[in-house]
Amino acid sequence: MKTYDLIVVGAGPAGLCAALYAGRSMLKSVVIERGAPGGELLNTELIEDYPGFESIMGFELSERMAAHALKFGAEMLTDSVTGVEKREDGWFLVTTERGAQLQAPAVILTAGGTPTKLDIPGELEYAGKGVSYCAVCDGHFFRGEVLAVVGGGDAATEEADFLTRYASKVYIIHRRREFRASPILQKRVFENPKIEVIWDTVVERIEGDANAVKHLALRNVVTGVTSQLPVGGVFVFIGFRPNTGVVKGHLEHDAAGYIVTDDVMMSSIPGLFAAGDVRAQLTRQITTAVGDATTAVIAASKYLAALKDREAARTAQPVGSS
Repeated sequence: MKTYDLIVVGAGPAGLCAALYAGRSMLKSVVIERGAPGGELLNTELIEDYPGFESIMGFELSERMAAHALKFGAEMLTDSVTGVEKREDGWFLVTTERGAQLQAPAVILTAGGTPTKLDIPGELEYAGKGVSYCAVCDGHFFRGEVLAVVGGGDAATEEADFLTRYASKVYIIHRRREFRASPILQKRVFENPKIEVIWDTVVERIEGDANAVKHLALRNVVTGVTSQLPVGGVFVFIGFRPNTGVVKGHLEHDAAGYIVTDDVMMSSIPGLFAAGDVRAQLTRQITTAVGDATTAVIAASKYLAALKDREAARTAQPVGSS
């Protein structure tokens, strides 16, 4: 059993920033990540919205963030977390797939989330070359292009409307005859002259050349008719699953499963903080992730100090005792 002041679960932008601030705060901490540090940064080809970097590759930014954290003494463990549980003594027990057991009085969950994939031919091959899961991140790369958005919920309709700032035309491809999105978002879609909805249709293949997406192979689920749709990019918004399943016990979350926190990133479980894409918030960007993490570590440091003060007061002898 290894003991730490703070355990960080996940090494995306939020986790790496948390590791950096934990080191600067002189906290004994460890970051646990199942793969290479970087999280969703590793699935992003080019980043142009992170202050100080007009243009940087996703893997390069992740390498720089990891190196910065290591410079301040971050300890990193490559493993998959299988459980985060608060014991009766107030400490957290963190277990991993490889059998490691770690304990700490505070944990920051920065495990992010996973966009739901279409799981069709071409999706993986053209990731970063025309296939995207974030309109705010990548929309500006497609100025003047014809784009497709796959989905029918709030995210799909909202992001399609956003993409019309850049695209010459946006198709929304939805497998049903009606949207699940809220009425106000549907209204925006139907009133936007740059958006056209393709109902009752699924994407079966994403095709292109060696460098970019060129068209989509479609199938109407009612008639069975197949067709090709020329596009310069496709944005997939069919769901996003926050990685919160490792937490044992009741944890307050919103309807989509994102962790609800207070203004210092504390969850409903005292001592368990959340930062980045796993947390309920308006937007999910690299900048918001590192901001969350900064607040979480500073708050965790104060939380740990308060625990030590309470423990010292409890064990102190009464004045005048021999």
